[in-house]
Amino acid sequence: MHDPAANPPPQPKPRGWGLVAAGLLLLALALVVLYTGRGAFLSPLALVVVAAIGLAALLLQLRLRKDVSRAIHAPVWLNVLGLIFAITALSADFFHLRANLLLVAALGAVLCFSISGVAVLHSLRKQGSGS
Repeated sequence: MHDPAANPPPQPKPRGWGLVAAGLLLLALALVVLYTGRGAFLSPLALVVVAAIGLAALLLQLRLRKDVSRAIHAPVWLNVLGLIFAITALSADFFHLRANLLLVAALGAVLCFSISGVAVLHSLRKQGSGS
């Protein structure tokens, strides 16, 4: 016979700071979208900003999770390289340097942030499966 007292249903975990952080990052993304003109989304810098916000969301979620061991880290060298590319793209746009430099730097930043995010997600998945 099944005894319900022996196997109580699991209690939902409080979301707390993770929910607040996710809300703030969504607010940041919403502000970028609301206060940016339509033509700006054709710019490679918009992709850099969205990729940076996405990586920040992932890293903040990783930082605030209690069930994740400290063994998962984003590749720092890749994030630094992405920041260098992003600063180069912003500088190329601000100082009206060659368009090719802007495109290559923006693509490099987006690639670095994307690869870093994939590496973190892969580590999380690997840790979650117990392998």
